[in-house]
Amino acid sequence: SRKIFSVYQMAHRIGVAEVRWMVDNWPKLKSLYGVRYEDCDRELERNNEDVEGDGSDDGNGGANEEPDALVWLTENRPDIVIIHLMSDNTEPTSPKTSFKGSDLPPLEKDEPPKVLIVGAGLAGLYLGTFLEQAGIPYEIFERVAEIKPLVYEELLKVSKPCLKGTFYTGDMKVIAQLDTKDDVTGYGRLLFARPELYDILIKRIPPHKLHMSKKMLSFQQNREGVMLRFSDNTTVHGDVLVGADGAHSGVRQHLYKTLQTQGLLPKSDTRSMHKGYISFVGTTIPLDPAKYPGLAQPDSVNSYHIGDSSMPYSWVTFTVPGNKICWNVVIQVKLADIEDEQFRNSDWSREENMKMLDKIRDFKTCYGPLGDIIDATPKDRISKVHFEDMLFETWHHGRTVLIGDAAHKLLPSTGQGAVNAMIDAVVLANCLYDVKPTSYTNIKAALDDFREQRFDYIKEQYVHSHTNAMIQFGHTWSERIFRYVILNWLPKSIMFKQIVKDSAYRPQANFMPQAPKRGTAPVILQKPSKRIQDEEENAKNSTASSVAV
Repeated sequence: SRKIFSVYQMAHRIGVAEVRWMVDNWPKLKSLYGVRYEDCDRELERNNEDVEGDGSDDGNGGANEEPDALVWLTENRPDIVIIHLMSDNTEPTSPKTSFKGSDLPPLEKDEPPKVLIVGAGLAGLYLGTFLEQAGIPYEIFERVAEIKPLVYEELLKVSKPCLKGTFYTGDMKVIAQLDTKDDVTGYGRLLFARPELYDILIKRIPPHKLHMSKKMLSFQQNREGVMLRFSDNTTVHGDVLVGADGAHSGVRQHLYKTLQTQGLLPKSDTRSMHKGYISFVGTTIPLDPAKYPGLAQPDSVNSYHIGDSSMPYSWVTFTVPGNKICWNVVIQVKLADIEDEQFRNSDWSREENMKMLDKIRDFKTCYGPLGDIIDATPKDRISKVHFEDMLFETWHHGRTVLIGDAAHKLLPSTGQGAVNAMIDAVVLANCLYDVKPTSYTNIKAALDDFREQRFDYIKEQYVHSHTNAMIQFGHTWSERIFRYVILNWLPKSIMFKQIVKDSAYRPQANFMPQAPKRGTAPVILQKPSKRIQDEEENAKNSTASSVAV
């Protein structure tokens, strides 16, 4: 029979009926955690005052009034210790008894930690697929009502291999050609429309675990758990909070605000993200291969176009399955003649953005004017994206951890932002899998381990993303010289060494069958799972004991 129960880990508050059921069914019950969570109650009271009235206490919900369940327990079962939950770094106390916080038994359980993921972007969905395989309970909360466009065998069906890429001037003169065949890593480059990848990932998440239109307002965490509060006045409780909600992460902003108040936030994490480029991105409807011959080729036709000194623009086109063309136009902000400051900063202003698209209609591509490709793209599938970058120092605190763009916003010059979001999901899933038993100490150790495994590698990739951005998007005099040297004079042996170094880091999910090694390059051995090692050792000892008997 249950002796200790944490109300804080339930999805809803409890009343007298629930308490009486517990008492009747758990005769050995001795302690109840969190019948009243002090900080939560105060915050909800303040919110109710803002919405419903002048904040006066009418006797039905004042800060000093005990919940009915607490009153009933005090009167009918004074032997049950009632433990209030307080804010971070505060010991739980029980005002109505002499039971001290230091005497409390540790809140520990054999079940895996429940993970709350804020954000259904690439990092959040990818993490969800791995937690599903690992048998770790989770839920994903996304603030928008519908995910707009933003496995391997499935990905092959919606992608084309990229065997080469050609760099052109704005007048279609060849600058350089790159051979992207890769025997070193054993994996070729695949080009696909991002919506296709989202569709694959979403299908792997059970519908009841993905909650749309759930905008997070705040969260609270302590040694007993973490609570999320949403704009629809609902709350949810769990053991771990993952901020996978992008570059402008609400989880990160709330966490950093708390840490800054406590004097725990590094100064480097208070800086604003750098905005060096603006990009328009789109995917056409299915087109006629007779008019666009490259569509019929089995491999993707990948073209990079670099404007001259009078036009600080770069534009890219590549073909994907379904007779579609993906395209983007990148503008270097510091050199662009953009009169409207709102355009530089706004997330989406259709009128202003259409004006900018009109200016680039005559840009040349392998298929004729870029304007024809833009016209073949549904307007609601054209996005404006700020290429921001920032490497944050603080990735976690307490039970909360940041992954993907929320922790490290890389320039998307070679897809490193998406790639590293997926690697974050793999490594974090491995760390959470090793949390056993579930306790505050073990969760903190797992999040420490996650950052330790990832930070140095991300730091290197952050520098690489800037270098690649200069090659693809740079238009200053020095950047043009740099691009020409890299594409035409840099020895292939140096490129080869960098590819070997980057491809050596290939983490996999420890709890799933391992993919075979591909390519000729060496692979760094990843950290093994302590949980799997312990289980194998226990099984070996158990077998030995059986033989001995």
